[in-house]
Amino acid sequence: MLSDLLEISRFDAGAAQLIVEEVDLRDLVYRVVEANASLAETNNTEITVHEGGEAKAEVDSRRIERILRNLLVNAIEHSEGHPIDVLIESDDAAVAIAVRDHGVGFEASQARQVFHRFWRGDSARARTVGGTGLGLAIAMEDANLHGGWLTAWGRPAMGAQFRLTLPRKVGAILETSPLPLVPRDLVGPGGTRFDGLEAPAPLAPSSPASPAPRRAASIETTVGPS
Repeated sequence: MLSDLLEISRFDAGAAQLIVEEVDLRDLVYRVVEANASLAETNNTEITVHEGGEAKAEVDSRRIERILRNLLVNAIEHSEGHPIDVLIESDDAAVAIAVRDHGVGFEASQARQVFHRFWRGDSARARTVGGTGLGLAIAMEDANLHGGWLTAWGRPAMGAQFRLTLPRKVGAILETSPLPLVPRDLVGPGGTRFDGLEAPAPLAPSSPASPAPRRAASIETTVGPS
């Protein structure tokens, strides 16, 4: 709690700074997934990473890893044992990472509230792992510090998706995200509209794969209970 409060105070004081290096964000994703594999196993939750190729960007690795950790742990504790998908896509200007769970979800009107400090939803989203209630608020501050976007989509009993979009270059202005806000598994063949938002074609069915060849495009890697 104390460390999170100190971090929030740095943001409030304008004292937070980036330590930037060019990294492939896939490496950070796999590091976070592996670090939380035991938690996923405890919750009987399978995590599948869908990557679409090279995803380099100029970022503060510590802060981005913290965002991903918060999103993944949040997904695990609300997944109710259902699978979690982590998607990585990029274009010339940006890299996007989405964490999609199929658990309890939340009301559409709460999509911004989830990032408020100490916010709690209804009892169905009560925490099982513990925490300060500041994780998503800090994640939003970290994203903003990069000039990035952190957005949420959710519906009751349909799960949730949190999407992080980052510019490839420090100081660049984002215009679009390589990933849609609406989860792809809710989209019909060939693309459709959901809640008034345009979305592309859905993901192909997932299949377990070894992490070793993940540098090829469209690799899908599954981590979780056998």
